Amino acid sequence: MLRVAIPNKGGLAPAASQMLREAGYRQRTDEKDLTCADRDNDVEFFYLRPRDIATYVASGDLDLGITGRDLHIDAGAAVEEVLELGFGASSFRFAARPGRYASANDLAGARIATAYPGVVERFLADHAIEAEVIRLDGAVENAVGLGLADAIADVVDTGATLRKAGLELVGDVVLASCAVLVRAQDAATNGPVTQLVRRLNGVLVARRYVMLAYDVRVDALDAAVTLTPGIESPTVSPLHREGWVAVQAMVLRSDVHKIMDELYDVGARAILVTDIHACRL
Repeated sequence: MLRVAIPNKGGLAPAASQMLREAGYRQRTDEKDLTCADRDNDVEFFYLRPRDIATYVASGDLDLGITGRDLHIDAGAAVEEVLELGFGASSFRFAARPGRYASANDLAGARIATAYPGVVERFLADHAIEAEVIRLDGAVENAVGLGLADAIADVVDTGATLRKAGLELVGDVVLASCAVLVRAQDAATNGPVTQLVRRLNGVLVARRYVMLAYDVRVDALDAAVTLTPGIESPTVSPLHREGWVAVQAMVLRSDVHKIMDELYDVGARAILVTDIHACRL
């Protein structure tokens, strides 16, 4: 049975469970449950602390895990990313008093407080910057004001919390994180792993694309198909009305209204959009 870890709580937990449901896997119905066996698909899910998932996967005790990129890097576990999952995006940045540091390179010799020492130490090592890393649990915004640190490193959304603490961002993004599917480094790929990855890929495609259907005259078909080339090729079927055809093609959800307007301009009619709930490409 394939063993997969997913977050037990936190921001990644509901999105991970929802994605797996959309991929056809059973999920727990009670948040107190720490395991869920999907015997129809021969998979067992383990609900763990997000920070621990990479460690379990790296040990070989679990086959796959869903966690944040920042969390598996911070853990320093020997895992590799199999698939980005399209949710849980965040940016990891340095911050300090306004005007104190112009760039990350200026942090040499500084005291940096963070709840993600593994992420910070990796960045400093990669950029040959020597600095003291102070590990804190939870919020770190007050570390500079209280004199514990010269700068902090933390997940940043809008930056409003940092500004309230009298801090400004320093340098570029340290790490762009998101939810990822991980497995142990050099782990062998088997059928159940391939199936789960394929299903999750299908969910990602279904979320990004919609099915667009429309009718168009044959003499305008080439212009219409140029606008809707589809994944492989659009499906074109003759209509009972002579000189007209029906076309179906997958298009990006983000572009669908623009494409509908352009199709109408070239003569397409009965333009319909349908959600895609699952697919295999």
